[in-house]
Amino acid sequence: MSGLHREAVVDLDAIASNVETLRATIGTKHMMAVVKANGYGHGALPVARAALDGGADWLGLVDIAEALELRGAGILAPLLAWLHGHDEDFRMAVESGVDVGISSLEQLELAASAASRDGIAHVHLKLDTGLHRNGVPAEQWEPVVQRAAELERAGSIRVRGLFSHLANASPDDDANQVAAFVRGLEAAEAAGLTPQLRHLASTSAALALPGTRFDMVRTGIGIYGLSPFEDRPSAELGLVPALELASTVVAVKRVPAGGGVSYGYRFRAETDTTVALVPLGYGDGIPRSASGRGPVGINGQVHTIAGTIAMDQVLVDIGDADVRVGDRAVFFGDPATGVPSVDDWAHASDSINYEIVTRLGNRITRTYRGGSAG
Repeated sequence: MSGLHREAVVDLDAIASNVETLRATIGTKHMMAVVKANGYGHGALPVARAALDGGADWLGLVDIAEALELRGAGILAPLLAWLHGHDEDFRMAVESGVDVGISSLEQLELAASAASRDGIAHVHLKLDTGLHRNGVPAEQWEPVVQRAAELERAGSIRVRGLFSHLANASPDDDANQVAAFVRGLEAAEAAGLTPQLRHLASTSAALALPGTRFDMVRTGIGIYGLSPFEDRPSAELGLVPALELASTVVAVKRVPAGGGVSYGYRFRAETDTTVALVPLGYGDGIPRSASGRGPVGINGQVHTIAGTIAMDQVLVDIGDADVRVGDRAVFFGDPATGVPSVDDWAHASDSINYEIVTRLGNRITRTYRGGSAG
């Protein structure tokens, strides 16, 4: 099929390998691969399969709808969804065998109510240890764990896990949250709960803070081959970026010295130069804030976007390089291959690598190599 070429090539073998590397490094009995937000922009279903192939034994989603999509596609592995509306209907989760994170007494009662009709609800109680997002506040831990124990004895729920989430703010803050989590675990034990899974750490804490690992870790950014650390690239962690975003050059134009380029003429050529037009823009998730700074690799050379990133296209200042219509333009991928990295784009847009990959739009075709989809 002819037309504009916008492609994200996802290496599923790299994802499986990253999971294997993280499991070997971290060493917990269980590992959850977080595939929320369409697998961080990589595609939730193929990533889920690859992560399971690599040794993950749980999958993490943000909400029940995401989890049900995987169940409907034939994923049988344990799933956990942890963010819910105030009036959430947990019946489909119970019927589909999806574990749910519980952040309040009200949610606990809703889950139990769903279970009374459709079977046992498997829940993970989320304790707010200081992030102050969702999660049971510390002053409510005791009544929540006591009520959970009552409902468990009544046979409507099973408390399969207790968990929390770190702010990753500072060593002292992390230590305070770990201590708070331990207190929450003790309160649950005192109420008679015996959760199979205690989980606190995401990729960064799991790698840097062994004391946060407990029974399971939730690995997100790391399984995609991206580093959670500003000062440690993915290669240093033994991880391989799994996604390469590319398009093709659709026009090449000469710009005379002094000539303006793109909206607002934020770029004016200092000398005669050439620009290449590439059909990816902020409508596809390319951050407009990287205007004039975003790197693009063409024919083994890295060039810089000239001027303002538009909704559907960018112009790349290629100087006098030999670039022609049809040449492949790589926005980011594995820097070991000589192309820009996701981190390069994060720096160019004053953002983080998480945002760069999760914002990729649906006009971009995902192509998969290796793995179960191969």
